[in-house]
Amino acid sequence: MYEINTEDIVKAQNNKEAMEDIIEKNSGLLWSIVKRFLGRGYEAEELYQIACIGFIKSVKRFDTTLNLRLSTYAVPYIMGEIKRFIRDDGPIKVSRSLKELSVKIKEVQREYLCKKGEEINISQLAKILKVSKEEIAMAMEAEKPLESIDEESYDNESNGETKISKISNGKDETAMLIDKICIKDLIESLESREKQIILLRYYRGKTQTEVAKMLGVTQVQISRIEKKVLANMKEKIS
Repeated sequence: MYEINTEDIVKAQNNKEAMEDIIEKNSGLLWSIVKRFLGRGYEAEELYQIACIGFIKSVKRFDTTLNLRLSTYAVPYIMGEIKRFIRDDGPIKVSRSLKELSVKIKEVQREYLCKKGEEINISQLAKILKVSKEEIAMAMEAEKPLESIDEESYDNESNGETKISKISNGKDETAMLIDKICIKDLIESLESREKQIILLRYYRGKTQTEVAKMLGVTQVQISRIEKKVLANMKEKIS
């Protein structure tokens, strides 16, 4: 990643060619952020262009008197621009296989409710449809709107904390923004059950009790796994 001196930033704020030069020299930073948003139904080049818009805004608004690197200052602008684009463009795209599974789940749920007079649980669905409980949970949640990890949560277990604050390790605000870039990769590296729990808890806003019910285990087991995973994640980003 190329670091820009104050003189170059001032030039870029008032000159198109200078701006293009800075964008080119920081393409590595832009692509590193774009990669975190791939797999959502958008072309990489399309997201890169959106990232460039966020980067340009950060350059235009950058105060050269700040004791701060432009790359660090630019990260929230780039991520914010991409998130805004995805949000305004509609729900995150769901894979065809998950959509098909979701349809099958609804059919089984309806039949079971009509026959038994009660809701079917995830373990029973997994057995009937011959897929894992994790796949069932993902399919059931896939089409619901994603909650931002920056939003405050007010259930009994969170007391108004943001979701990201539970994963972050107490660094200052700027460091937290940089840490967010790493979190997705950390989640992707988790084992299937651990990944499912973290996604449901911190991206779907489910309580430990709700996750336990969905996965057919106890709340104590969910709590134990969650604490272990978060501790490991904090250690890796510290």
